[in-house]
Amino acid sequence: MGNHREIYRIDRLPVFQNRMFESEAEARNAVTGDLVLVQDRRTGLVFNKAFQPELVQYDACYQNEQAVSPVFRAHLDQAAAIITKCFGRNSLIEVGCGKGYFLEMLQGMGIEITGFDPAYEGSNPRVIKRYFEPGIGIRADGIILRHVLEHVMNPVLFLQKIKDANAGNGRIYIEVPCLDWICERRAWFDIFYEHVNYFRLSDFHRMFAHVIEAGHIFGGQYIYVVAELSSLRTPQRDRSDDFCLPDGFLNSVNRYAASFNSPGRGSRNTDFFQSAVWGGASKGVLFSLLLERAGARVDIIIDINPAKQSRYLPATGLKVLSPEDAMKRLSPGAKIFVMNSNYLSEIKEMSCNSFDYIGIDHDQF
Repeated sequence: MGNHREIYRIDRLPVFQNRMFESEAEARNAVTGDLVLVQDRRTGLVFNKAFQPELVQYDACYQNEQAVSPVFRAHLDQAAAIITKCFGRNSLIEVGCGKGYFLEMLQGMGIEITGFDPAYEGSNPRVIKRYFEPGIGIRADGIILRHVLEHVMNPVLFLQKIKDANAGNGRIYIEVPCLDWICERRAWFDIFYEHVNYFRLSDFHRMFAHVIEAGHIFGGQYIYVVAELSSLRTPQRDRSDDFCLPDGFLNSVNRYAASFNSPGRGSRNTDFFQSAVWGGASKGVLFSLLLERAGARVDIIIDINPAKQSRYLPATGLKVLSPEDAMKRLSPGAKIFVMNSNYLSEIKEMSCNSFDYIGIDHDQF
């Protein structure tokens, strides 16, 4: 493969894990793409070589708001504390502010901040519906880049454009999923099409000559870096830091599939459901899809986000129910596959601790 070493391959993944559909048929016909994970032999960066950006068009049907959960809001509080410690409260920019929740949270703390996102749909006058790019004419002491860099092709070039737009100065806060955590937990459900890039802390130490602070947050699932934009550089691969997935990375797919009493059928036509996935976002989409391909079909998806409820997940066409509706339909002792164990206590409390909970990212099963 020339300058790229192949690591992992999986075909026909939905290009959007967080796009919701109005019918099962529409969801099953969702656009798919292939994933070929490689490591660049020059930079050491890991990415999907088969990614096709023209397939990824965000619209109002895309739903990935996590702040409905108190657990995730606590994570945002932690991120905000790091930002205020490293940046202060004046002259900040959030690049890719999405629906504006985090930006407005910072505003509520008295922080002077401007957001940039061409897909923004709200009415906050501090959000500019454009890309933050050279010539924009607005600069800040600190740039916030949360869960954006994993979605863009050529992340170093993207960072260079941010640096140029900010006149080469200032600090940047970057937050992305942690590839090392994915490996340690054999979290195959966290490798999907929407994420072009997969990062380790060592990648950012190669990208920036001056890293001010870096570490793991959200139970280790995310990494964060605070660095001087002026120190951005093209990373050079460290041969001692080559990446590979652990042996048996996909073994648990068949273990989970074998746990179903009626593989491939589920209990969708009975009065009560026997299995559910709690979490109708990326992890839940991949988990239910690979189980279906292994011959086991989950009955329902549960999610607390009202924008997902009564709609359908891509590829599997599984319907999303609210916790209240799901509790009425689940049989006592039904299996609930919890997609993110950070929320396990919250989930048990919401469901009266009445079921068999399996935290897949802790490999408890």
